Order: sequence, then structure tokens, then C-alpha cells
Amino acid sequence: MTDTLKSPLQVDLSGQAAIVTGASRGLGRAIALALAGSGAKVACVARGTDKLTETANAIRAAGGTAEVFACDVTDGQSVQQVVDSVVEKWGKLHILVNNAGVTRDTLIPRMSDEDWDAVVNTNLRGTFLFTRAAARPMMQGRYGRIINIASVSGLSGNPGQANYSASKAGVIGMTRTVAKELAGRKITVNAVAPGFIETEMTEALGPVVLEEVKRRIPAKRVGQPAEIAYGVLFLASEAANYITGQVLTIDGGLCA
Repeated sequence: MTDTLKSPLQVDLSGQAAIVTGASRGLGRAIALALAGSGAKVACVARGTDKLTETANAIRAAGGTAEVFACDVTDGQSVQQVVDSVVEKWGKLHILVNNAGVTRDTLIPRMSDEDWDAVVNTNLRGTFLFTRAAARPMMQGRYGRIINIASVSGLSGNPGQANYSASKAGVIGMTRTVAKELAGRKITVNAVAPGFIETEMTEALGPVVLEEVKRRIPAKRVGQPAEIAYGVLFLASEAANYITGQVLTIDGGLCA
């Protein structure tokens, strides 16, 4: 994987302020880079700041604007502080990308309460908290783009991922509901459902499992983080003004 601020999409987000959760690596990093490459000022959010600072520095090195915010996405007070700080610093909040997510994979008979709670709290509660906090300044500005990173696991399920699949299915349901609530204020709410993407999460599967995964994908390969970022970039653009409450599946044909 290589970092790049260049995108094949010609999208102008100049002057817009964006928050990207889970921006320290993988999909979040690629999304933050893509938004910054199109002119957005990006608030990079994650629990720890080491890798997060690397993302922000990569944006700055390419001439973009980025700030680092350490935040536990399951803590409502911390989430509200991030949103308030972004609005105070940049005047408005235009784009929110709820990307932060974790997995704790195991079959349901062996899944502990802690495994369930950790995944649902981060993936679903975190998305709810940031959406709620971001909704007010977006409503006041009568403009907004909320883009939630779901998963094909939330569409079709996946053995060993009852907690993850449930959390992502919840994200999709919340996306469709909040889209209806906020459409009248010119705020769109959509989800992107990635399939298997080349990240640390897929690398952990090991070469044997990964080859089997590729065999199941009609495109015969896993996706790249930038390919998810391009989908987010489109949904953040003016070209997507009339698209809301939708799930954009980017999976190489896996769920076709």
C-alpha cells in the first residue's frame, strides 16, 4: 500500500472541514488523504496519536491541512469535544466519516460478553455518538455529508463475526434512518460497505485463507484502501447531492 493525495476523481472540497475517525491506518488513513487531496481540512481522529500523527504529517507534507485529535469514540463527552473543537477552529463542519472499527472474531458459542461489547460499542455506538454530535453544526449550516463505513459482513453475515456483522448491519440501519431525519436540512447520510481490502485486518488472515478469499471474489483480488477512499470522496462531493440513505458496496463483485 502506498500513500497518495492524488485521486482520479476531480472533486473540489476547498474550504470544507472534515472529521475522519480511525484515521491512523488502513481505510481511515486512505480516506483522510483523499479528502485532504481534494482540498478539505481534515481532523484525524483515533484513540492513540502515534500513527495518527503520521497520517497528519503525510497530509501536511503534501500541502494539505490536518489536525490530530485523540479520542475514544465510545465516550460521548470526548466525541462532543472533538466536534466542538473542529467547529471552533474551522468555523463549520461539512463532512464526517465514521470509519473507526474493531474486530473480535470467534464463533458464537465462544464469544464472550467482552468480545461482543467491544465491537458493538466501537463500531455502532461510536458511529452514533459522532453522528449525533456532528448533526447540530451541520443542521445549523444547512449542509453536511455523513459517510459511514459499514461492511459486506453487515449485508450478508460472516461466520465468526456475529458481533462485527451485527454492528455493521446496525450502522446500515442507522444510516438509512438518519438520512430521512436530516435530508430536509441538506445533509446526506450514506454508507460504504467494503469487501475484503488490503489492510492489516486482511493480512492477519494468513496466505492460505487469503488465497481462498481471492478465489471467491469475482475480481480475483482484494481491494485497495484508495478504492474505498474514492467511493467516500464521491459521496462527499456535490455530484452526490441527491444521494442519501444508500449503501455503496465496493467488494469486487463478492456480494453481486
